Amino acid sequence: MRRLRYAEALNEALREEMRADPSVVLYGEDIGIYGGVFKVTRALQEEFGAERVVDTPISEQTMTGMGVGAAMMGLRPVIEIMYADFLPLCLDALANQASILHFVWAGQVSVPMVLRTQGGGGAGAGAQHSKSLEAMVSHIPGLKVVSPVFPADAKGLLKAAIRDPNPVVFLEHKLLYNTTGEVPEGDHTVEIGKAAVVREGSDVTLVANSRMVLEALKAADTLAGSGISCEVVDLRSLRPLDTATIVASVKKTSRAVVVNEGWRFGGFGAEVAAQISEAAFEYLDAPVARIGTHDLPIPYSEPLEAAVVPSAASIVEAVRAWG
Repeated sequence: MRRLRYAEALNEALREEMRADPSVVLYGEDIGIYGGVFKVTRALQEEFGAERVVDTPISEQTMTGMGVGAAMMGLRPVIEIMYADFLPLCLDALANQASILHFVWAGQVSVPMVLRTQGGGGAGAGAQHSKSLEAMVSHIPGLKVVSPVFPADAKGLLKAAIRDPNPVVFLEHKLLYNTTGEVPEGDHTVEIGKAAVVREGSDVTLVANSRMVLEALKAADTLAGSGISCEVVDLRSLRPLDTATIVASVKKTSRAVVVNEGWRFGGFGAEVAAQISEAAFEYLDAPVARIGTHDLPIPYSEPLEAAVVPSAASIVEAVRAWG
């Protein structure tokens, strides 16, 4: 199977869906001629024109609201918010419009809209361009939230999100765009709401999403050297959450460490830990451990950032600390 960069897999998903469905349109800052700051929309305006790949003003609130209206009128907009740090500017359109219109209009209206954005640390981008705000958007009923780590899942989940009749927040990570992996050609989709066991193990379950899956896999390699067998669960979808796959793994290993790049306090990892405790308490040999970013603004200094954001080393430390 051919290998693609993560950004190329996303570009291919957008291109295929735009070719197949003329109602798919793109809105965002610098996504046209420039091809997007991370080049996910490279050359799409050349093929589909400026009416379908629309460069917008620097107003996240405006482009998200425009997307809601376009979706209500029969289009399938994909909005690119350049950095996840600016998701709070989109919240009125997401929380008070997109997520509830199907409900308040008794099913007469649907909002088939995708909001793409990227976040996370590790690039020395500072406090205003490094946040992981998945807990914020996952808290809102009516929104689906996905967070793929591998290029094949990025393509498959983006295609599924575009076809979904509901609004989907599609979370990417700035350090994943240049990672590579095998990606199926053609109409490859991945079901929203399904986690994946990406490494089998018997002693402890590591539950992670996005870039933290890669850190969990590194930690599992390290721990294997000392005789600890880790099972790694890639959530892929945050809402809906595949609790069944998580619980099945924990029942096998009897221990769980949840890794999430969002802030630990009130973070998405707390929700996963709570669901494990509720559904698999009698199988646990130790409390569920949570790892998240320290409760600080993300430092610009790369050494300080590395000390604040979770890593393979902090996962290894947590596993060993919990026995």
